[in-house]
Amino acid sequence: MHYKSNYQSPIGQIALTSDGENITGLWLPNHKDFETQYKDELMTADLPIFDKAKRWLDAYFSGNNPKIDFPLKATGTSFREQVWQILLEIPQGETWTYGEIAQKIAEKRGEAKMSSQAVGGAVGSNPISIIIPCHRVVGKDGSLTGYGGGIDTKIELLKLEGLDMNVFYRPKHSTKP
Repeated sequence: MHYKSNYQSPIGQIALTSDGENITGLWLPNHKDFETQYKDELMTADLPIFDKAKRWLDAYFSGNNPKIDFPLKATGTSFREQVWQILLEIPQGETWTYGEIAQKIAEKRGEAKMSSQAVGGAVGSNPISIIIPCHRVVGKDGSLTGYGGGIDTKIELLKLEGLDMNVFYRPKHSTKP
C-alpha cells in the first residue's frame, strides 16, 4: 500500500508519497503524472512520516539547512540508487557537475570513468526531489541544465540556498522556425 499527502510550498503544491514508513517520493507541481509511478492507487493519509517530512520542508523553505531525520526509500536500479546517495552528499549552497558525480561513481565502482550522460539520466529520475537534492547538479560549464521541476523552480531552490545566480550560465532557447 502506498500513501500520499500534499504540502503547500512557496513553489506550489508538492505531493509526498510513502509506503507507510519511508518517504518514497516528493513530486513538484509540474509532476502531474507522478501517480503512474506506483502499482497501486495512492491513498490520501495523515502519517507520522508525512509530518516529519513536512517539518523538514518548513525548515528548508524558511532558509535553514535541516537534517534528514526520517527514512527515505528511493527505489531504482542499483546505479540510480548509487547516484541518489551521492546527491545526498552535495552540501546545501553548493553545486556539483554531472562529471564530478560520474567520477565519484567510477571511483566507488573501481572503474576508470563513468558516463556523465548516464549520471544525468539517474539524476533526472530521482523520485524524492529537494530532499535528495538533484537541483544542485549543473552542467560542466555551470549551465542550469534540465530539471524535472522546471528550470524556474531549480533557480528558486538554488536562490533559497543562497547561491549567486549570476555565476550560472543559462542557455538561450533558439527562436529559429
